[in-house]
Amino acid sequence: MAKTRVLIMGAAGRDFHNFNLTYRDNEAYEVVAFTATQIPDIEGRTYPPELAGRLYPDGIPIYEEAELDRLIAECDVDEVVFAYSDVSHETVMHKASQVLAAGADFTLLGPKRTMLKSTKPVIGIGAVRTGSGKSQTTRTVSDVLRKLGYTVAVVRHPMPYGDLAKQAVQRFADYSDLDKHDVTIEEREEYEPHLDRGVVVFAGVDYEAILRQAEQEADFVLWDGGNNDLPFFAPDLYIVVADPHRPGHEQTYHPGEANFRMADVIVINKVDTAPPEGVQQVRDSIRRLNPNATVIEAASPTFVDGAEQIRGKRVLVIEDGPTLTHGEMGYGAGVIAAQRFGAKELIDPRPYAVGSIAETFAKYPQTGALLPAMGYGAKQRADLEATIKATPADLVVVATPIDLTRVITIDKPVCRVRYELQELGNPTIAELLEARFGPKR
Repeated sequence: MAKTRVLIMGAAGRDFHNFNLTYRDNEAYEVVAFTATQIPDIEGRTYPPELAGRLYPDGIPIYEEAELDRLIAECDVDEVVFAYSDVSHETVMHKASQVLAAGADFTLLGPKRTMLKSTKPVIGIGAVRTGSGKSQTTRTVSDVLRKLGYTVAVVRHPMPYGDLAKQAVQRFADYSDLDKHDVTIEEREEYEPHLDRGVVVFAGVDYEAILRQAEQEADFVLWDGGNNDLPFFAPDLYIVVADPHRPGHEQTYHPGEANFRMADVIVINKVDTAPPEGVQQVRDSIRRLNPNATVIEAASPTFVDGAEQIRGKRVLVIEDGPTLTHGEMGYGAGVIAAQRFGAKELIDPRPYAVGSIAETFAKYPQTGALLPAMGYGAKQRADLEATIKATPADLVVVATPIDLTRVITIDKPVCRVRYELQELGNPTIAELLEARFGPKR
């Protein structure tokens, strides 16, 4: 019987996970290629044979998504699996139409085929969109569980942009592990706040192997979702964060709407800075789409180190990269802090952008007059550093979760903006978790 010839569309995360769980060592299928998007410089590589399994002794090639039509024709593809996230429903259906017009089936794999079961309780934290506030929510859950006496292992959604075979299972216990694995700025932003709390973080490519190792070290596994993807592990409790700065996205983005409908708990974040009508629109969506969810309303208050430096200054604001790019936010905590503390002017870095940073602005023109903290490799970090140097600002306001000066040189005074989750009213995450799981005995 002929094998079904499959192509997987991805962005170095969900695509590899879907392959590992559904297609690796599966004699009924032949995966002929991956395509890649969203992340720079991941095409033109190979999913390595060490991870691809016995059926793929040469590995599986990774191409640019722009080559999709050619690949479907030349590789005689039967089925295209869409496997990346934080895209509009309209975009997903445009991709589906392209695939169907080329003659192949278009497939989305669901939780039954792609969620691993754990021997330990799993709390999943996801979001409707990138930049909603998932990371600070995960930190809050971690803090509560540890106060209840439990040990916690955080497993982060994949960001494997280097040597995939070496990144199969990554364990981060301190900053030296970040250097050992040569992580990107995006990875540091997610890992460092957990390491600062003494919590071990796991990530990589092979999430079954990652889960089994995490289970050996902790009472609870926290799935720290990224890019509004579905969890890779079946959660015992699923917390999803919605963003009233982007009301309506909870029912117009993939797989954000699925997360929203699946959630046991929905956190409406940023209610302190969002328009009241945006908050109300998210509440209305909950009543329509997931009326049984427990709702928590929260703020993400900013903590500004050296706020007095901002007043009267020409400021360059650096925000979290993915939030501004495929997250489509035109501002973040750094802009809010700069305006609140009296910046004279926000300097637009786009005329001074260098190399890959200029390419990022061209690809995501909605980014606006602020700088995304892009740093997927040494070249992009160098371009980020050069862009900052060329921008005529008096002060740099950095609103990423890490100290950027650890990884790049900034030739101007720096003011850092940090943010955490602050629940407003009841219930709180602490009350929910204590009622559900109780203190460790």
